[in-house]
Amino acid sequence: MQFRPLGRTGESIPVIGQGTWGMGGEMGPDPSKDKASVEAIRLGLELGMNFIDTAEMYGGGHSEEVVAEAIEGRREEVFVASKVSPRHFAHDDVLRSARMSLKRLNRKQMDLYQLHWPNSKIPIAETMRAMERLVEDGLVRFIGVSNFSVEQMREAQESLSREKIVSNQIEYSLVDRSPEAGVLQYCQKEGITVIAYSPLGQGKIPRGRGGPFKVLDEIAGTLGRSRNQIALAWVLQHDDVVAIPKAADKQHVHENATVSDWKVPGEDYKKLNQAFS
Repeated sequence: MQFRPLGRTGESIPVIGQGTWGMGGEMGPDPSKDKASVEAIRLGLELGMNFIDTAEMYGGGHSEEVVAEAIEGRREEVFVASKVSPRHFAHDDVLRSARMSLKRLNRKQMDLYQLHWPNSKIPIAETMRAMERLVEDGLVRFIGVSNFSVEQMREAQESLSREKIVSNQIEYSLVDRSPEAGVLQYCQKEGITVIAYSPLGQGKIPRGRGGPFKVLDEIAGTLGRSRNQIALAWVLQHDDVVAIPKAADKQHVHENATVSDWKVPGEDYKKLNQAFS
């Protein structure tokens, strides 16, 4: 597994981590597939994907409990990130949410704590003051954001007195290239890691037919790789990007893990850029 720097922290994380949306339920708890989810996460850890991202919103918090079960016995080797919901951006709510997430994760400290979505109804300065308090108290190591625009990242950073924003988690894939309109460039300039969620286009890439997907299939066939592997490798071609695909199927976990060891050849990369432009 290849590693890349997390912002300018001196910490390195795997280029391919594990997303957990849908594990443990979606907007409410659903334990019916917990066993399979735990097994998938553990397999990912064995294959080097020891960066796991979750959120208090996932499964009404149950996703964090699934993660806790999956990493039992190997917590020290796993980089764990979670996210606070926008409705909890008031100062005391941020502190409370972090403590509750830590309890569900069965950890004393989170490696990365992120603002899940922007919330214009609560002053960002109040929210970031709470995030710095969490770092000061040793409950959080690093501060990140998610789904933030360039201007929102600037405002959030200006609201911090000591800490730096180390990451922005955004949707990025062949079928959603909106970050290329400014966010990617800004993050590269400021030393902020882009964490790409839904790097397989929320299932659109496996289902796509015709047009650009024909080009994708031709390249996959030539290289002897799956369609998903090509799409994931395309995202990782950007040096400041890591990806967190969600995979509950063991075959998909294996496919994801091997992508860090190779790159899409230059000409094929250009063809994909043009096809999905």
